[in-house]
Amino acid sequence: MPPHVWFCVSAIFHYLGPAFAVLLFAQVGVLGMAWLRIATAALIFAPLTRPWLVFARADRSARLLLLAFGACLAVMNCAFYLALDRLPISLVAAIEFVGTIGVALVGLRSRRNLAALAIAVAGTLLLIDVKWSSDPIGLFWAFLNGALFVGYIVLGHRVAQTGVGIAGLGTAMAIAFLIVLPIGFSEALPAFSAPQLLLAGIGVGICSSVIPYICDQLAMARLPRASFALMLSLLPLTATLIGVIVLRQVPSLTDCLRIALVIVGVALHKPAQE
Repeated sequence: MPPHVWFCVSAIFHYLGPAFAVLLFAQVGVLGMAWLRIATAALIFAPLTRPWLVFARADRSARLLLLAFGACLAVMNCAFYLALDRLPISLVAAIEFVGTIGVALVGLRSRRNLAALAIAVAGTLLLIDVKWSSDPIGLFWAFLNGALFVGYIVLGHRVAQTGVGIAGLGTAMAIAFLIVLPIGFSEALPAFSAPQLLLAGIGVGICSSVIPYICDQLAMARLPRASFALMLSLLPLTATLIGVIVLRQVPSLTDCLRIALVIVGVALHKPAQE
């Protein structure tokens, strides 16, 4: 399938997972949910990708790349949930998106692509309707998540371009699991005494870290990094669609116009080889 299709699938699940996770914070805990999310993905990837073999066969530079990618995934997911626990998802999404603008600017060399970025950014910021926060701790986690999301794009793109693809992702996820094991395991313990809660946590992991990350790797392998960063402006659009379908939050006509700006910006962009 075209890489844009893989990206759209990823964009849909990007918000489904956090929507489920927030509902479980009161019962499992923020870091407990982060642990369940990463543990689920790591256990699903392990028999398919055999991360121990991938890491053992990799050269020194590849190992360092996988270690950096795994550490980025671990801390990013924890920071994301800690931010969502204190701030509205619209503000967290806005801060997360700001970093991707820089990534997009680095590789969008033509006037057409710069215009596409400007239109997409305008539509995104209007759609999010950001209201600032006076919670410094929440803002710290949100900005840390935003910075690490840039790292996820850069490192994930490098992993995808090496050719190891999903095997590299599975190895990085195993590394992330080892990092968060001592951090969130105690908060995740209540889930093991409630089967329904455990199944819900596994569902969050599949929606948040298995489906979207696999689709991202498949898209990154065929899209320039700047193009992938620009397409992240579609995330507020998918969040709005999920709100309509799942939560029955019908957007206004103004919201539809803002969404149209994002679509026009992405459609106007022409990928270039990097």
